[in-house]
Amino acid sequence: MSYCIYVIEDDRNIAELLEIALKTYGYNVLLFENGEDAIKMLNKKNPDLILCDIMLPSMDGIEFVSIIRKNNMFKKIPIMMLTAKDSELDKIKGLDSGADDYITKPFSVMEVMARIRVQFRKMEQFKPDIKEETEIIELGIIKINKLLREVFVENNLVELTFKEYELLNYLIKNKNKPLSREEILNNVWGYDYLGETRTVDIHIKTIRKKLLNAEDYIKTVRGIGYKISEK
Repeated sequence: MSYCIYVIEDDRNIAELLEIALKTYGYNVLLFENGEDAIKMLNKKNPDLILCDIMLPSMDGIEFVSIIRKNNMFKKIPIMMLTAKDSELDKIKGLDSGADDYITKPFSVMEVMARIRVQFRKMEQFKPDIKEETEIIELGIIKINKLLREVFVENNLVELTFKEYELLNYLIKNKNKPLSREEILNNVWGYDYLGETRTVDIHIKTIRKKLLNAEDYIKTVRGIGYKISEK
């Protein structure tokens, strides 16, 4: 299968570098200099993954991701942010807006390719199993429809990104079990993920906020990591 990747980058040199690298790996690539043009094309052809810079003309990358995540047709497309900003606050903003990964410039092309492969492997891994198509998982006031990949709290739909859903689903599959950050990182992001355990903390913080009345279900286990259980 040849995956289609959108590259949204206004620096022509970087965009062309990524295009050459991606095509070398057999991906189909569409280049955009701004988010508006990418959104117009989304209505014609859905990509399998989006690489998006934060510093874009007119609409910045954070706004672009936020718009995408509000649309049910596009909200589950993996999005990786490419940006010169590398502060922890910038990373949190990017991930909170709905990005699944974050790579700072200057970056290694090999690292970008490795992270893309991780995203696609996880997509394949988390495709619903035929046996699970009608499966509903419940934990207290949290309900997950595994077929639709939808999460409800007190019957209210909770909008989660692709990676947030995977993380919450993994926690619930291992409910009441303390999980280390490394274990979560390995099983949700992949064993060859090149990020750091801080990524887990940032996503946990975002998920808790979105779960509203169920935010206390996710508990910090001192010296270990996290677990999920009813109040």
